[in-house]
Amino acid sequence: MDDAAVISSWSGGKDSCLACYKAMQKGYQVKYLLNFISREYKRCCFHGIEGKLLKLQAELIGIPLVQREVTADMQKYEEEFKQAVTELKTQGIRKMVFGDIYLLDHINWVERVCKELDIDPIEPLWNISPVAIIEEFVNLGFKAIIVSCQADKFDKDFVGKEVDKDLINELKSRNICPCGENGEFHTFVIDGPIFKRRIKIVESEPVLKQGFWKYWFLDIKKYN
Repeated sequence: MDDAAVISSWSGGKDSCLACYKAMQKGYQVKYLLNFISREYKRCCFHGIEGKLLKLQAELIGIPLVQREVTADMQKYEEEFKQAVTELKTQGIRKMVFGDIYLLDHINWVERVCKELDIDPIEPLWNISPVAIIEEFVNLGFKAIIVSCQADKFDKDFVGKEVDKDLINELKSRNICPCGENGEFHTFVIDGPIFKRRIKIVESEPVLKQGFWKYWFLDIKKYN
């Protein structure tokens, strides 16, 4: 068993990307990115990114992506999460990276499930100021765009925006968590210090979808 070998929980967004990067900087060897997509829509849950676009992202980072389909039911999701991690444990991996920041419900779930799986959770972003996290992300040279947002807080022009200092200042002025930790918005990373090249979004449009929350999603139609 290699103590430096880890799995990194992966959504394709800024927090999971920065957590993965910081773990790598500390000497961990990220063997796999573990991503879950909706069984119904074949897209990343909440972010709305197509599974194949996430695969391109992983290829450009150079880390294999393990992608599993999940249901919306939380109990079933937990079972499917545990099954996926258990499969990867057969390769001697006993640590997993997560991008939690300050939500206790999230970290409590992670700690409980990891204990049941005999996996050590690594939380590089935990208890760091959201402003410090997003500023570090930008200052390191990572590039991300907004791919979904709550429609009661943002209009359709918000999706597609790049995460930069102007956007950070806008969020701060509106008293919205600059990391969107409460689900206000989600991002997709298109470039950065661990990417071979930038992902170019060629064609996209905002789409309004009504569920438990009303969200604007960026429907990415063409990219390379």
